[in-house]
Amino acid sequence: MADPHPALAALLEVTARRLEERGARDEALGGFERTRGILGIGRRIVLASHGRVWRLGVLLLGRDRRLYAAGSVTRAVEPRHPNYQSLSGEERREIRRIALESGFAHGEVINFEVEELALDEESLRRGSGPLRLDGERLLVRWAPNQGFVPLAPYLEERGRLLSQHDGWDDDRIYD
Repeated sequence: MADPHPALAALLEVTARRLEERGARDEALGGFERTRGILGIGRRIVLASHGRVWRLGVLLLGRDRRLYAAGSVTRAVEPRHPNYQSLSGEERREIRRIALESGFAHGEVINFEVEELALDEESLRRGSGPLRLDGERLLVRWAPNQGFVPLAPYLEERGRLLSQHDGWDDDRIYD
C-alpha cells in the first residue's frame, strides 16, 4: 500500500492516542477463514481474529492505525433455538455460533466483512470508501445518500462519544 496522506496519518494518530488515553472501548476485527483439517477432513469455517478496532461511526480505526469502512457485526453468544422465520435470521444465528466457537470471549463484539481503506492521496481524491480528499479538505460520508462532512470534527465527536463512560455496560445484558 502507498504511504498515507500526511494530514490523514497525523489525524488518525491523534485520534488513536486520545482513544487510548481515555480508555475507549474497542472491538474485535475478524475474518472468515477455512481451517486446513487433516487430509481435507475436519475442515471448517472459523472467524479468525485480525486485531482490535475502535468503532467511529462508518469508520473503524485499528490500534495499528489502519482505517476500515465498517461492514457487518456480530456478538460471540450462544445461538438461541432456531426460529426458521427467515433465512437471514438463521444466517446471523450461525455467525454468532461460529464466533463463539472460534474462541472469542462470550459477548465480544466482532466486526467482519470490512473494507480496508486506501489512505494515499490519489485514492482519497478518487474516493476511498466513505473518505474523500477535496482540495486539501479530508471529508467523510457519514451515511448513504448524505453529503460529506469534514473528517476531523467527525472523528472528534465520535471519539468523544465512544470515550464516555456513562454507566452503560453492553456485556451485562449477556451474562
